[in-house]
Amino acid sequence: MNKPKPVALAGFYLIGIAIFAFFIVPLFWTLSMSLKTIPELFSSKLTLWPKVPQFSNYAKIFQNTMILVNIKNSTVITISAVLITLVLSIPSAFALSRSRFHGKQFYMFLILIFQMLSPVVVVIPLYRFFISINIYNKLWSLIIVYAATFSPFAVWYLKGYFDTVPAAIDEAARIDGAGRLRALVFIHMPIAIPGIVSVAILLIVQCWSQFVLPFILLDDKRLFPIPVGLLNLQSTSDAITIHYLAAASIIGILPIMICFIIFQKFIVSGLASGATKE
Repeated sequence: MNKPKPVALAGFYLIGIAIFAFFIVPLFWTLSMSLKTIPELFSSKLTLWPKVPQFSNYAKIFQNTMILVNIKNSTVITISAVLITLVLSIPSAFALSRSRFHGKQFYMFLILIFQMLSPVVVVIPLYRFFISINIYNKLWSLIIVYAATFSPFAVWYLKGYFDTVPAAIDEAARIDGAGRLRALVFIHMPIAIPGIVSVAILLIVQCWSQFVLPFILLDDKRLFPIPVGLLNLQSTSDAITIHYLAAASIIGILPIMICFIIFQKFIVSGLASGATKE
């Protein structure tokens, strides 16, 4: 096997560094702003890091805002939506992977179409529909919308993962007398744990960062998740709150960053396994 040329290797590393900087610089700048005083924020002299970090900014966010309520709402919405999505998607993906039936390709095409459908397209009709049946401004109704929105992606992703499981395992399960459901629960799901965890993490990121759906479908400040809570923090204060808003943003993304870092190995293995078929 030929070794990569030094120029190509250097170009590869430069591209990687550029991509890393593209994502890390805004995060670092937000963190820096969250620790500055008001004079430092509006100083004509650019500083990458405050002389004396103001960790009291974070204390004021916890004391004077509803950030903890927003985090609780985001946690409830995200966990509930992800669990419902997985309960619906795992059997569907397994059936599409293992079953042969008339119209399967058309059904897969419909799933792909719905996967590409943005929630923004349907949020206004949903708003009118929810008001008409009196389920507007309810967390559980928003959770159902999340589950319906992200299920096509989860089905498509998990179907590709189940396709990588050898068919010989199904034959062995049938010889042992296991039906389809038992084989799914006790054989295929343990094998597919990396894929299930990886799709769950991707769903968590999607649910946690959703803004348009909760912004339209919720009206009670006590029900706002993190993204809408941050907008509400900015729009309801008369004081200069740029540093407080930056601090709240860091608090808001910290749980999802920790979750992503802990389970990143499952995401990598799930993507790698789902991309190949044995």
